[in-house]
Amino acid sequence: MLRLLSKPASWRWPLPALLAWLLCWLVFRALLPHTSALTALGLASGTGVALSVWGGSGWRRLLIGGGFPLSLALAMGPALWHTYTAQPAEGSSALLPAWAWLVPLALLLLVYPMNAWRDAPLFPTPAQALDALPQYAPVVPGGLVLDAGCGAGDGLLALRRAYPHADLHGLEWSWPLRFLAALRCPWARVRHADIWATAWSDCDLVYLFQRPESMTRAAIKAAELRPGAFMVSLEFPATHLRPQAHYVAPGGKTVWIYQAPVQPA
Repeated sequence: MLRLLSKPASWRWPLPALLAWLLCWLVFRALLPHTSALTALGLASGTGVALSVWGGSGWRRLLIGGGFPLSLALAMGPALWHTYTAQPAEGSSALLPAWAWLVPLALLLLVYPMNAWRDAPLFPTPAQALDALPQYAPVVPGGLVLDAGCGAGDGLLALRRAYPHADLHGLEWSWPLRFLAALRCPWARVRHADIWATAWSDCDLVYLFQRPESMTRAAIKAAELRPGAFMVSLEFPATHLRPQAHYVAPGGKTVWIYQAPVQPA
């Protein structure tokens, strides 16, 4: 059974999630004419839970396992669900068409494009998380501080608290989030760009709030930093590198500081 559920290492996210959701829908539609709606729902949802082993992290497993019930709830209005659970009145119809669940998926892809799914989802930086950072990673006035993957701008706001005289920049691949960050942080230069394809060599400090799987790429990018520059990661360490310092911020998240030239762990 585990062999059947195992996925090839070459599968890139979000292909496992999309395939799992499709299989859940196929199971649900195949069972519906032969059993009750609740039984079909339970077995299809169980399929999603079983296939959640395809997720490489907790939040991915949650997306795989919970995607089908969520899409079913969005696709079916109360009237459509009634047609599956009781004898409908003649002429009753669905409040939503069967393809309606694709609408929130399309909105998700707009806010969070597929080629950014291998990076972190929207992880807002707590407002006071970086207040103590200048004690460990000083930046001269006018120094370039980059929020790589700035999302809606929470990291830039926290960086401004820590470095009020720095030249703050943000990179974000999602157009809607980039617009929102620029709106919230008019004093920063926020650009639509790939954080991994943009050079870090001009930065005095690069700030990240990614996820554990992304930190290997961050460790590689850190080699671009000029001597004396810093890479700072909230919550997740670059395990391949030796940190210069770290501290626990208010709220319990750890701030990891690496200074170039970075040293292997």
